[in-house]
Amino acid sequence: MQLSRRNLLATATLAAVPAASPGESASPGVAASPRHRESFRTGFERLAADGYRLLHGQKVGIVTNPTGITRDARHIVDAMHASPLVRLTAVFGPEHGFRGTAQAGGSEGRYDDPETGLPVYDTYLKSGQPLADVFTASGVDTIVFDIQDVGARFYTYIWTLYDCMEAARLAGKRFVVLDRPNPVTGREAQGPVLHKEFATFVGRQPIAQAHGMTVAELARLFDKEFLGGSVPLETVLMTGWRRTDFYDASALPWVPPSPNMPTPDTALVYSGTCMFEGTNLSEGRGTTRPFELLGAEGIDGRWAAAANALGLPGVRFREAYFAPTFSKFEGKTAGGVQIHVTDRAAYDPVRTGIALLVTAREVWDGFAWRSDDWIDKLTGSDRVRTMIDAGADTDEVTGAWRQELAAFRRIREEYLLYR
Repeated sequence: MQLSRRNLLATATLAAVPAASPGESASPGVAASPRHRESFRTGFERLAADGYRLLHGQKVGIVTNPTGITRDARHIVDAMHASPLVRLTAVFGPEHGFRGTAQAGGSEGRYDDPETGLPVYDTYLKSGQPLADVFTASGVDTIVFDIQDVGARFYTYIWTLYDCMEAARLAGKRFVVLDRPNPVTGREAQGPVLHKEFATFVGRQPIAQAHGMTVAELARLFDKEFLGGSVPLETVLMTGWRRTDFYDASALPWVPPSPNMPTPDTALVYSGTCMFEGTNLSEGRGTTRPFELLGAEGIDGRWAAAANALGLPGVRFREAYFAPTFSKFEGKTAGGVQIHVTDRAAYDPVRTGIALLVTAREVWDGFAWRSDDWIDKLTGSDRVRTMIDAGADTDEVTGAWRQELAAFRRIREEYLLYR
C-alpha cells in the first residue's frame, strides 16, 4: 500500500504563524522548565492575542468540545462569544457533544447553548454532503477546529477533523485549525497502517495507529494526501511545543476529551490497549483506570507474570482485580493486569498492546475476539487477529507492518511543523 506524494509548494494551505520557538531543548519525558512553560501557547491563545485578525469580517463557527480551553480553564467558546473582536455565530459538536454530556457512541443533538445562546449543530456520524449541508444551513463563512487529540488513529476526533475539512470544501467554507499538543509526544509514528478496505469512523485513511502528529500537522497531511490539496485550509500553530514534550510540559489543565480518557496517563497507553475493545476482555471501562486496567473473569496472576517475562521497555505489569461499574463484566470481579509505565520515553504502547494480546491468549483459554471482528477495524486490517490466532509471537506480529510503517513515516516527515 502506497500513499501519494504531492509537492508541498503547490498548495493553498497556509501556516498562519511560525512553529516552535528556537533555542529550546529538554530530555524526552522530562517536564518543561518554567521558562519553557511560559513560552508555550496554543493556537487559540495566539489567535486571541492577535485580536482574532485571522477571523475579521467573517461569521465564524467552531468545531470543539470541553477540551477547547485556555490555560485558566475558560472555554474558548465563552471567551470568543464575549469578545467584540470576533463574530462567533455557531458551534458544531462532535461525538460526546460540545459540552461533553454524552457517553461513547453518543452526541448531544441540535440545541441552543444555555451559556451563550449560540446554536449548536451535531456533526457526529455526519460526513460528505450531509455535513456540508449542516455547514451551509448554519450560515457561517469560516469553520474553526479546536479539539484536544490523544495521538491514536482510532480516536474519532481526528476523523471529525477530516470529515469537517471535506465538508468545508464541498460547502465552500474556509477552514482554520487551531493547534494543541499531541499529549504523548510527536517523536515517531508506531504501529500498523490502515488498509483502505478496513476504513471506518475509527480510521478513514491510511495513517499509523500511533501517528505522532498534532492536529494541525494531520490537517495538512489530510489535505495534500487524501483531499487533493483543495481544502481552503489555514493553521494557527503553537509556540514553545517540542516533539519530545508530553502533556505536562504545556502547563495546560487536562480536560478529559471523552468520558473514558480521564488523565494524560490514559492517553499514554491508549493507542495500544484500546485494541482490547476488540476482544472479550474488559479494557477497564467502568473503572477509575480505563485502558490501564485489563482483564476478565477467570484470569489470575499468570498473565502479569507472562507479560513481565517479556522485558518490554519502560513498563511493568501488576496482577490486578477490579469490578467494572458498567460495560464488560459489569458488577463482576475481573482478574488481569494494571499497566505501570516506568519510562515514558522508552515505552512503546502499540508493541505493549500486542504483547498483552499474545500473552492473554496464551494464559487464558477463554480468550476470544469480538464476533464483529472489531479488532480488524481498530488495527486497520485482519493481520493482527489472524497472526495471533495462528500462534505468532509479539516480534512476528509487530514485524509484519515494518515496511508500511516506514513508508508512512517518510510521508509524515513532509508535514511535521515542530522540532
